[in-house]
Amino acid sequence: MIREHRSREKLESYYRKFTEEGVMDPNVHPWVAESWRRSRELGVSTETMDVSHRLSVEELRKRQTGHGEAISYLARLSDGLRGFFQKYNLSLLLVDTDCVVLKSYFFPFYQKTPGEIEGVRMGIKEVGTSSISLSLEHQASFWLFGPEMWVRECQVGDACSTPVQVEGETRYIMTLVFMTQTDIPRDAVIALLLTMKSALEQHIMDVLRSKAEEAILNAAPFAVYHILSDGEVAYANCLGRKRLEDIGVEKRKASNLKEVILNYSHTPIQKGFEGFASYNEEVTWITREKTYEDITTVVPMEKDSSDSVVVVSMPIEDLRTLVAHASGYTAKYSLNSMVGKGSIFSGVKDKAARVARNGKHVLLQGEAGTGKQRMAHGIHQASDRAGGPLITLRCGDGAPELLEQEIFGLALCRESSHPGRLELASGGTLFLDEIEKMPMNVADELAEVLLTKKTRRLGEQTERAIDVRIIAACDGDLKRRVERSLFSKKLYGIISKSVIRMPTLRSRREDIPGLAAHIILELAQQHQMEPKLLLPEAEEKLRNYDWPGNIKQLQAVLEQAFFHTWGRKIGAGDINIVGIISSDDRWKRDREVFLCAWQAAGGNVSRLANLLGVSRVTLYRYLKKYGLEKKQGK
Repeated sequence: MIREHRSREKLESYYRKFTEEGVMDPNVHPWVAESWRRSRELGVSTETMDVSHRLSVEELRKRQTGHGEAISYLARLSDGLRGFFQKYNLSLLLVDTDCVVLKSYFFPFYQKTPGEIEGVRMGIKEVGTSSISLSLEHQASFWLFGPEMWVRECQVGDACSTPVQVEGETRYIMTLVFMTQTDIPRDAVIALLLTMKSALEQHIMDVLRSKAEEAILNAAPFAVYHILSDGEVAYANCLGRKRLEDIGVEKRKASNLKEVILNYSHTPIQKGFEGFASYNEEVTWITREKTYEDITTVVPMEKDSSDSVVVVSMPIEDLRTLVAHASGYTAKYSLNSMVGKGSIFSGVKDKAARVARNGKHVLLQGEAGTGKQRMAHGIHQASDRAGGPLITLRCGDGAPELLEQEIFGLALCRESSHPGRLELASGGTLFLDEIEKMPMNVADELAEVLLTKKTRRLGEQTERAIDVRIIAACDGDLKRRVERSLFSKKLYGIISKSVIRMPTLRSRREDIPGLAAHIILELAQQHQMEPKLLLPEAEEKLRNYDWPGNIKQLQAVLEQAFFHTWGRKIGAGDINIVGIISSDDRWKRDREVFLCAWQAAGGNVSRLANLLGVSRVTLYRYLKKYGLEKKQGK
């Protein structure tokens, strides 16, 4: 609130009348009157300004550092006004919202040097009525005449304060104090203060926006560069700086890419300086230390301008990992989620934990349905590759030539080339289920790739480095298949360095009640239903069965019982073992067996896919084969 000029004599009489007689003149400004009453109630001295309420040197330095951007900007802004401040004997203060003086600019403040006033609290509790406390309390600019100051030694001049606000929040109070009574062009002073306020607010906004943009760029999973026409790197985000260090820029104490990228003139950067943008190109960067393959976008800063370009680049292996994670290619289970406290299974879990850490390829052997897939997830999760993707491929699905394309990738033409599962799994784990069904030629080719750690897509000559751990699963004895020349001896030698044999369910009957309870809880959570209780007689019935289909068969039995039992309890009569499809693949040949499973799953594709242990895509093929239609929404 910018006020009209007032008679100093009258204001002095109002002040004396209140401080000496306790009588408030009706002509006193309402905000000032209220502040005087509070100052008196708080017992603030009217004689001298109390500067004892101050921060320690260390506390002040820490606070000034936190507000350093505003302090230094205001110093630069006001430095050009030094002549104006000197002419009118003005002092400038920057105060925080705790009423602590962060910085005193130019002349002493009421005979206090900057060293004496900085760090002092100047709220109403400490110094009584001031333009600072009034501006902060009412969130408005306020001109306070000298005789209205609570402390008499401060009444020699006027003061004007204004809040510095950003996004509706007050960050500071900026105060101009007139150290003597003189003819002051009030309009000019007010305009100056409001201009400085606006400039500081805009600067703070710009800094916040800049920091937000920097945080976003540093959080981005790709490197960003601003490159000048002579090859100098004007800006790089966090990943960009790391990449520059990797290619030797820091080592050579140079920031010029022409000096470190040997094929610089043949990259899209050069096209960018000619005004041509490049989007998502696969680019090879050749340096003295290493050759890199990136997906790169280069955009000229301005159309038809060759002054600078912006480059956004991501290593292909990082992009594959990102895509793999975005597609959900991560471990769903940990070793701790595998239920079983018996000595047999506890020993298997302990071995799996050791194998997970040794980094070698792994072969999981055991009957169908013993939990090899879940074990593969657990080993990946417990390994140092847990941050990488977990890619799964069932070798028994599809024709042999399609399996080869799935593993190694395919180049349809020069412009269209697709990575295989090996490339997608680089940095992580490739789980090959039913590996015994992999054709000999594909297995031999895979063995060669695992030995050289380099792969080529079908139809291409370009070699790409990979770093993949294989976890293979086999229902039978893979060594016997090798002896009978039914499986690649070379690949078996690579993947059999660590072998884990999954026990059958009938060999660990003591774990069946715990497994059953866990399966029922998972079903309830998956379908957002209330969990059900397995009664003791039902547990006994499950424990006494031989389970040729192992855990997968137990899952199917309990799933049917869970969905077909009314109420919250599952008894022995609710367990229908005979009516459930067995875990073999007779359903692929026998329509009646498939129809039985289809009905048991209530026509739900997802439920049947889980029951049979196949993908939804595979299931749709057999639904079409047997002339069955999936229910809408299932």
